[in-house]
Amino acid sequence: MTAIVEASKVGRFVRKASAFRNWITVDGSSGFKPEADRYHLYVSLACPWAHRTLIVRKIKGLEDVIPYTVVDWLMGPKGWNFTDKKPKCTLDPVNNAEYLREIYEKAEPGYSGSITVPCLWDKKTGTIVNNESSEIIRMFNNSFQDFCQTDEQRKVDLYPENLREEIEQLNSWIYPNINNGVYRAGFATTQEAYDEAVRQVFVHLDKVEEILRGKRYLTGNTFTEADVRLFTTLVRFDTVYVGHFKCNKKRIVDYPSIWGYVRDIYQSYGIAETVDQEHIQKHYQGSHKKINPLGIIAIGPDLDFDSPHGREALSI
Repeated sequence: MTAIVEASKVGRFVRKASAFRNWITVDGSSGFKPEADRYHLYVSLACPWAHRTLIVRKIKGLEDVIPYTVVDWLMGPKGWNFTDKKPKCTLDPVNNAEYLREIYEKAEPGYSGSITVPCLWDKKTGTIVNNESSEIIRMFNNSFQDFCQTDEQRKVDLYPENLREEIEQLNSWIYPNINNGVYRAGFATTQEAYDEAVRQVFVHLDKVEEILRGKRYLTGNTFTEADVRLFTTLVRFDTVYVGHFKCNKKRIVDYPSIWGYVRDIYQSYGIAETVDQEHIQKHYQGSHKKINPLGIIAIGPDLDFDSPHGREALSI
């Protein structure tokens, strides 16, 4: 995630494409082989894209294989930086960088693209493998089977062959209209662009609500990457997107099925450990000065993600 964006003439937010797109393959034919403690993940706990990678890393039991470093929640004019002065943030133990920008420039001297998280670094070759979250989570799901902590985690497949077509179809409308849709609404610079984006957010949240009335997860009884990708937006929705990004037609707590679904996922697989609302709220509201010039952090809302959800009954 980055604050560097492109804006069209009518004020639309356009996200730049990720720059590093190498793959870690089981046989190492790509030049990147799965190995313990070879790769290092740079993340922000505030960022929904980086959050995806932490969730899959947790579900697949790769905590001892792929260490990570958390950047400062406050992103200033020079971008993401490292600090040991805030909870869960640390200095950079791999490259001793002060700013994430330095790591990108080390991987590609003269680099002038976006500086984003997540960023997967290869200590062996001294370069960035990949900074596209949708690809990193598939690598974690498929390429590190020999390194999963338990047989149960090894058997988890978030992108199973029999559901791939359905997963791709879900991703095709959830990403532009919900995941990125909240950003298109929040960073719009004209009324026209905002109206266009925010309406699509809620049209598609309504669609998700309809799907989840009869299914525990988006594809049925199987938790997949489509759920991971949607969850990281939904868990941020009421705390930052409703107010900060002006997505206030409805809250997630106003959608009975979606709100139960969010709590269901939050309470599964140790995912709660990957959610940090302090980082989320302080990053968005403190860093986006054009939206919130004074950087005052809102006090709420109070949400009980641990309350019973009752969605087990849908797994039939």
